[in-house]
Order: sequence, then C-alpha cells, then structure tokens
Amino acid sequence: MNNIDKTYQSLLQDILDNGVVKSDRTGTGTISVFGRQIRHKMSEGFPLLTTKKVHWNSIVAELLWFLRGDTNIKFLLDYDCHIWDGDCYQAYVKKHKHAIRTDDDRSDIVIKMLEKQLIYTQEQFINKIKTDETFAKTFGDLGPIYGKQWRQWQGWMDMDGNEKGSLWYDQILEVVHSLKTNPDSRRLMVSAWNVAELNQMVLPPCHYGFQLYTRELSIDERLHLASKKYEVFDPFDFHVGDHNEIDELYPVPKRALSLMWNQRSVDTFLGLPFNIASYGLLLEIIAREVDMIPDELIGNLGDTHLYSNHIEQAKEQISRIPYELPTIEITERNWYQHQLVKERLGPKTFKDIILSYRPDCFELIGYESHSKIKAPLSN
Repeated sequence: MNNIDKTYQSLLQDILDNGVVKSDRTGTGTISVFGRQIRHKMSEGFPLLTTKKVHWNSIVAELLWFLRGDTNIKFLLDYDCHIWDGDCYQAYVKKHKHAIRTDDDRSDIVIKMLEKQLIYTQEQFINKIKTDETFAKTFGDLGPIYGKQWRQWQGWMDMDGNEKGSLWYDQILEVVHSLKTNPDSRRLMVSAWNVAELNQMVLPPCHYGFQLYTRELSIDERLHLASKKYEVFDPFDFHVGDHNEIDELYPVPKRALSLMWNQRSVDTFLGLPFNIASYGLLLEIIAREVDMIPDELIGNLGDTHLYSNHIEQAKEQISRIPYELPTIEITERNWYQHQLVKERLGPKTFKDIILSYRPDCFELIGYESHSKIKAPLSN
C-alpha cells in the first residue's frame, strides 16, 4: 500500500489550486499555502516517494552528517552528496567580497577586479573542499546548523537551573536515554532552533524540531510481530496469551515509536521528498536502538510552497501512478559483526553506532520508481 505518494500528490495539487503568490529571499517567487500536515504509517512501507526517482544516497549521507554533529560539507562530498553545495559556496563568496571591501583605500574598479580574480567558481570551490583539508576547514563549515544543535546545544545552566558556565547538551543521546528509561515522557523533543545562534548559521533550520511518542503494543500486535519474526512460531504454544508469555517464548518489542517533525519553510517539490524520507530513516534508526517498532511519521508544515519554476514539474508528478513502497534493511559495519571483536570491545554505545554508520549500511529493498524530474534549486 502506498498512501504517502498520494498524500504528497494531493499536497502538490492543493498548492496549485489554493496557493497565493509570494516573494522570497531567493528572488525566484513562489505560490504558497500555510499549515498543512502529512501522516504515514511505517507499517505500509518506507516513505521514499515513487512518483519520481529520489536520490537515496544523499538522504542517508545528510542524515548521518546531522547525527554525527558535523557541520562541514567535506563529509557530504566524500559520499557524493551535494545538497549543501550552493549554500556553502554563497557563504564563501559573501565572506570573500566582504574581506575585499573592508579596505577603504581600494577603488570600485580595483575591488571588482579583485573579486573576479580571487573568487573560485562553484565547481572549483567544491573541488578545493574535496582536496584541500585546510581550505575545507576554513570555508566548508556552515555554522552551528542542525548537527551542532542536535549533538552540541550550548547552554549556561544545568537541568536544575544552576549556572555552570558553558555546557554542551547532546539532545540525541538524551532523547534516546529518555526513551529507554521513561518512554511515556512528554518531553521527548529535539530542537535545532537555537535563537542565540541563528545569525551564525548559513541558513536557519527549515525543519526546526521533532518530537517522539511511544505506546504499548497490544497482545495481538505482538503476536503478529512474533509470527513474522520466528519461522517456527506456533500459536498453540500459548496457554495464557499474555505479555509475559510472549516475552518468554517469542521475544519481540513491547512498544511502538512515532515521530513528528515541524517545518517552518517547505520547498515542496525538491525538499519535502527528502525531509519525509530523512525523518522516516531517523525514526527507523532510533526505534532500532530502543527496541521499538516504527509506528507513525507525521510532518507539520508551515509555509508550504512551490517555486515558480517548479510548477510544470509538479503537474507532471501529480499525473503519475505510484508504485509500491520499498522497505529498508539496516546493517552495522562488518568489522563489528564478528563475535571475537564484540567480546573484545564490549557492547557499542549509540554514539559509537552513529559514528560507524555509512550510507551503504542502509539498503533499500524493492524500490521501484518513475524517472527523475529535473528542477532548478533556489539558494
């Protein structure tokens, strides 16, 4: 069953039918609606759209980049992910021009000449990031964006309100710990919207936070899981048919995990398919760590828009018939799967697991899609 493609197509049509014309920071222009929501049951398949081909490797690489707390595009380029190339290059050009123009003794003619001579093209800039470590450290960083806030949120008080100087909060590890120790908490939240650091970011977060929610699985749900997991499953093994008996005979997860993300600005044609799949993958990764099953994925969308140069592409995608959704398989790095290595190193922490993941650890099973639809990116 594939409802997510149909939901997405309906959203595209909604914008075409009801969107108002608005200007935007890129100068491209949009048609926009406000306050929409999408929902997807993970049991129906992994939410990677099939009505156009979506670049899976880039989705995985970017999410792992966030989870590692990285903010330098060198990691992305190493895995052929170019989502942030334009933003990083524009920041480089801006810094370069600012440095040239701060010298009051230079005439406008000299300034323009220096700008032309010393600024790399975007292609040259990206190649320089790939090959020059010093250059990458200087110009490849995007400021305290998603990964920094997820893994190193800076504060000046501890959880009890006591001033402790500068502290770093790892929101990802905190929320995973809370899921394991207090799964019914209503504080299972991660935020990227750090007001104090917005002006240091190349681009303020579009998807600025997410919340997790768990529920206990019913007896029937757990029995269904057991029947799928164990080849020798026999329902006649049960005498009482309660949770304790399931735990003893056919251990399966006891809870389901849902994720809801909030997004202030939604590039519906190019960006939203990535956002849906990225948070779907994040839900899968966290559920795996806390031994729960992925349940529902929900997106709350603020300014939901189509760029003026994406209109015809949206119409083409709306006309396409969806394929069935794929599933994914997550594997740990091969070096850690050997029992002797596990015994020597001990159990890996979630932090270790995050660092060990690479894009090839996440395999799509049965992904069939329509062809790619090209559309220009507005930075």
